[in-house]
Amino acid sequence: MHVTWSMLRNPEPTELAAARVLAHRAVQWPARAARANLEPVPDDSHTSLAWDPGMAALLGQPLEGGVRVGLRVGVHELVFTKGSRTEAFAMAGKSDAEAGNWLDGMLAAEGLKPASGTKLPYEMPSTLFARPAVEAQGLSTLAVWFAAGAELLEELRKKYKRFKPGPTPVRCWPHHFDIAMVVELEGARAIGIGLSPGDGYYAQPYFYLSPYPKPDSENLPQLPPGGRWHTKGFFGAVATAIDLLELPDPRAGLLKIVDAAFEESLGRLQV
Repeated sequence: MHVTWSMLRNPEPTELAAARVLAHRAVQWPARAARANLEPVPDDSHTSLAWDPGMAALLGQPLEGGVRVGLRVGVHELVFTKGSRTEAFAMAGKSDAEAGNWLDGMLAAEGLKPASGTKLPYEMPSTLFARPAVEAQGLSTLAVWFAAGAELLEELRKKYKRFKPGPTPVRCWPHHFDIAMVVELEGARAIGIGLSPGDGYYAQPYFYLSPYPKPDSENLPQLPPGGRWHTKGFFGAVATAIDLLELPDPRAGLLKIVDAAFEESLGRLQV
């Protein structure tokens, strides 16, 4: 069953910044647990997370013993799972130290290394302007954006399996907090497709499709309604939340944008 896109209209996409930084900061706990307990890999995918629709959570990679640490974005709580057992820690009104102590205790009980002492190789945005109690609706809507993004990306992943080497798993990256996949093509070429919950480029959720290496960007064709080409900072097709929600059928409109941008990118990569 598809995510109901009408649930994405309240609050407005441009009003999700505070909820986004709260969730972005919280999702670093699963990332820290992974950094502390998994062998690093060159692309940092050991710290990535996957959307679990049943739990409505971003879950980190499995640790020893089948433990997984994650974040229920919509209710702002950390989760610790092993088999059928799930423990949760509500983060609203709690400090980073309290969250770290809880998670370290859960990890220690399973013979795993603590997360709280793990340093991140990137800076995190401040949450001083964001309050979980005030942002409850925003967090709930942000979770639906991740659910919609994950669902659509899984559909596209099946569609693009005809290309070789083919699509990567759909992953949420804790650094930029986007959820994305890469369609790997022959000759070290690739097309990334994902959903960002918002960043320095757009202060709202947006879908993007970006080819690699960056091709010639002259004489770009017009994309279907809701889509635009982005050429500053990165090159690719973009569909912002506000533009998509103005369409009669946002999901169907987004698929048309992705199809058009993908075909154009393929041609420009000369695959």
